[in-house]
Amino acid sequence: MRILTVFGTRPEAIKMAPVIHACATAKVECAVCVTAQHREMLDQMLAVFGIRPDYDLNVMQENQSPLAVAARVMESLEPVISASKPDWLLVQGDTTSAFAAAFVAYHQRVRVGHVEAGLRTQDKWRPFPEEMNRRLISMLAEMNFAPTDRAAKSLLAEGVPGQKILVTGNTVVDALHAILQREPCYSDARLRSLSGRIVLVTAHRRENLGVPLEQICLAIRDILQKFPDVTAVFPVHPNPSVGEMVERLLAKESRVLLTAPLAYPEFAHLMKRAALILSDSGGVQEEAPSVGTRVLVMRDVTERPEAVESGWARLVGASREEIVRRASEGLHRQSPNLPDAGPNPFGDGKAGERIVRALLG
Repeated sequence: MRILTVFGTRPEAIKMAPVIHACATAKVECAVCVTAQHREMLDQMLAVFGIRPDYDLNVMQENQSPLAVAARVMESLEPVISASKPDWLLVQGDTTSAFAAAFVAYHQRVRVGHVEAGLRTQDKWRPFPEEMNRRLISMLAEMNFAPTDRAAKSLLAEGVPGQKILVTGNTVVDALHAILQREPCYSDARLRSLSGRIVLVTAHRRENLGVPLEQICLAIRDILQKFPDVTAVFPVHPNPSVGEMVERLLAKESRVLLTAPLAYPEFAHLMKRAALILSDSGGVQEEAPSVGTRVLVMRDVTERPEAVESGWARLVGASREEIVRRASEGLHRQSPNLPDAGPNPFGDGKAGERIVRALLG
C-alpha cells in the first residue's frame, strides 16, 4: 500500500507527524508532499519531527488569499498524484491546502482519508474559511478519522456513513507526548531567564484582525497592571496585520515579551509552564489538557466544545472586559488549573497507530 500525505502549515505538520512515523513503524510506504502554505513555520516543524518531503509545491506568496492558495495547490498537485500513484491521500484538519488536495484526489479517483474529521462550529463564516473547508473534505473522504465521539456524531448527523468514520483520538496528543519527553531548550535567551508567572498568548484568526485584536492587546495590558508578578509571552504570527497591531500596542510594555513564532518544542514546554494561556488557536485548545494548563479561548464559538466541557477551556471572545475578568479569576487561584477540570478528552496518544491500522484494513 502507498500513502501520500499532503499538508502545508505548522499545525498540520504537528498533527501529521505521528501518522507518518506510524507508517514507518508499520513499514508502510508513505510519501510526503508539502504545499508550503506557510513556508517558514512549516519548515521548523519538518526539522523538529525529522520529516523530509518527497514533493514540495512551494505555493506560498506574500499577502496570499485562500483562493489563490487553493488554485496553486490544485494546479501543482495533480502531476504529483499522477507520479506517486497513491492508494490513499491523507489530509489533516481544515486548511485550504487540505481542501484543495482532497478535491484534486477526488478528481483523480484516489481515496481520501481525513485526519481530525468532524469538527464543527455550525457557522460557515466562523472560522472562515476553515469551517467550510472541513465540511467539504468530509463529503470527499472515504475515511473520516474523528478525534472524539462528538466529532463522529457530527459526521453521522451530516449523513456520513458509519463505516466511513473511526474515532481515533487526536494526533496532537501523540505529538505532545513525544515532545515533552525532551528537555526544554529555548533559543531566545529572554525565555531562559524568565521568572514569576507566565501568561502565554497567541492570536491570529482572521475574525480577530483589526478591532478585536486591539481589544486583546489592551486586555493584556490590563492584566499586567493587575498582576505585577506576571509576564506575558506573545509569539507573534507572521501575518503583517497581526504584527503591526501587536507591535504598536505592546512593544513598549516592560512585562510583555514579543517573540517570533517559536519552535514547537519551545512552545509546548511554555504551555506546560504557563499559569494561563490566552489563545484563538484551535490546536491550543487540544494541547492545553495534555500539558495541564487551562486556556481562555478568544473566540465566540469553538469546534472543540470538549475542551470547554472538560473544564480546560473557556470561551471569552475578544471582549477586553471579559478577557480581563476571566484571566483575573484564574490568576487569583492558587492553582492555575480549574478545580473541576476532567481527564484529557482528546485521547491517549495512540491516534497515529489507529489511523495506519485502519488504512491497512
